[in-house]
Amino acid sequence: MAHRRHTMAHAPIAPRRERREPGEVFGSGFTLFADMLLIGLLTSLACLPVVTAPAAFAAASATLRGAAGNGVQVRAGTYGAHLRAHLSARSAALGLVPPLLAVVVLIDAALMRAALPGAAVMAPALALLILGATVVALRAAALEAPHVLSAREALLRSAANPRGSLLLAGAVILSGLLAWSIPLLIPLLPGPLAFAATVVDLRSPAEAQEPVNAQEN
Repeated sequence: MAHRRHTMAHAPIAPRRERREPGEVFGSGFTLFADMLLIGLLTSLACLPVVTAPAAFAAASATLRGAAGNGVQVRAGTYGAHLRAHLSARSAALGLVPPLLAVVVLIDAALMRAALPGAAVMAPALALLILGATVVALRAAALEAPHVLSAREALLRSAANPRGSLLLAGAVILSGLLAWSIPLLIPLLPGPLAFAATVVDLRSPAEAQEPVNAQEN
């Protein structure tokens, strides 16, 4: 009996992990979820002046990219530094695009309710136009320097990577449905959208190299 107590007293105990991995906030099981919540709230606050929306999403993508590539923790200070770096007269001019899209959405909704000739064709066409513009805008916000917020580069990458564009379009549609059904989630939705755009952009170079490698082999 004494030998058994002695053995139990000296039984090996699994060491408790004292340090977290780079980028962890609440532990490995909640890192991604917590980071997207934080990024979503910060981006929503930064988008309040409206014209700062492009810079806000670009800062969100840059912050998430740094967490994925360099292990930099997602913090408000890190996001703020990226936001200041992306704010410019050009980004403010691009910030006029979201209000224009909102006007198009209102026109589309009015056409869907009206019985005007051609409304059955124009309403879906405008919806597809809005969806495509949103996808291109998100891809532009996820670009790295020197192509940050470049609509031309975003269009080229969207056409070269249709699978990624479709995935991003699905994320936009899902976010729209969540915003319509649960309005309380609206302040959090920019986080998953920025995450989706960043992941699609990070995967694009690898996918573009696959056909080249296949031809060489």
